Amino acid sequence: MINTQSYARGQAAVVIGGGIVGVCCALYLQRDGYRVTLIDPQAPGDSTAKWSCGQMAVSEVIPLSKPGILKKIPGWLLDQKGPLALRPSALPGILPWFLRFVACARHSRIVDIANEMATLTHRVYEDYAPLLARCADKSLMGERPIIEVFDTPEGLAQEGPHIDLRRSLGFKSEVLDRAAIADLEPALAGKFSYGLLFPDWRAVSDTKGFIAALTQSFIEQGGVRIRGQVQRIDEIADCASGVTLANGERYPADHVVIAAGMGSRQFFSQIGDSVPLAGIAGYQVLLPHSGVEVRHSVIYADGGFCFAPMTRGLQIGGTIEFSGPDAEPNFKRADIILEKARMILPQLKLDDVEYGIGYRPFLPDTKPVIDRSARLKNVFLAFGHGQLGLTLGATTGRLIADLVSGRPPAQDLTPFSARRFAFN
Repeated sequence: MINTQSYARGQAAVVIGGGIVGVCCALYLQRDGYRVTLIDPQAPGDSTAKWSCGQMAVSEVIPLSKPGILKKIPGWLLDQKGPLALRPSALPGILPWFLRFVACARHSRIVDIANEMATLTHRVYEDYAPLLARCADKSLMGERPIIEVFDTPEGLAQEGPHIDLRRSLGFKSEVLDRAAIADLEPALAGKFSYGLLFPDWRAVSDTKGFIAALTQSFIEQGGVRIRGQVQRIDEIADCASGVTLANGERYPADHVVIAAGMGSRQFFSQIGDSVPLAGIAGYQVLLPHSGVEVRHSVIYADGGFCFAPMTRGLQIGGTIEFSGPDAEPNFKRADIILEKARMILPQLKLDDVEYGIGYRPFLPDTKPVIDRSARLKNVFLAFGHGQLGLTLGATTGRLIADLVSGRPPAQDLTPFSARRFAFN
């Protein structure tokens, strides 16, 4: 039910960032009765989440940092064709971030982070339901689970501790053998004998279309989307009074939400928090006419990428690179993805192939920031979701709406404070 009290008070909210997190924040504020303006320089759907695998990865709660990760860094520097690479030129600038990242590799820290992230991911489908109900297309969220395949039994065995941790948190998984993989995914018949099924994961039908549909629903319900670049947050005393765009246009607001992914860094001096946000490049290849039927979103663990069937084609990607700020994309990494994919599915057609890149906004502990600004009391923070922006978009939107409206959030947001890095 939409709360009309905020309309009665004439309260306006501006959301900076029109990607999946931003549009979900806008929709949940709209449900609370706020007059919402959503501002983004790109067209609806053209965001980082567009170039993702499109998965609702509800049990992907274990951080990227894992035991022994420090030993792997030399390999990342030497092997630029691996699923995770580190450009040598990026190392000096990213070293402080890396030290914090490696500090999260302790087992006790991994368990803590997984438990904290699970408090968010357990609500994913419940939080998306009211938003998707207002969209005309009822097929935006798929029904099929996700598959992960491995080259060797050792690869599957290495996942054992993580599988156990996920199961202890209430998430499901099933071991697949050669026959089960072939039955679920005929295109992979005879190619893999070891796999996992994640029955509580889902995939969207199209990442770009998913965000665009939610944006259209927001507009149809009275929301305003402005295509422009926010230059600054306007201030009066310890509050934001609105935002000013690069072209000089000003939009007054009673509340401002920063949900701009890597673009959120522009406002860190104003919010009063020092947040170690790094952009990690994720490369994708889109084959509009692949010539191969892939039924499920399939993670190829040893290859470090995913086959993601979408309405606009077969998207292949997921390999990531620490490249440093303002680095030019290295689309040779996309060629590497495609080369590996064709080793598995040599019949892939490369007509009208399209390359893409998304800069995932990562914090060293791979948890997002969902918080209020320390300096401007009516500015709220929703960024740093890493590879879980699509998964956590609606949940973040609900929690931001709670904070803006003064309701106690259903989840403890202390683990997602912007100030958590000030003490370590």
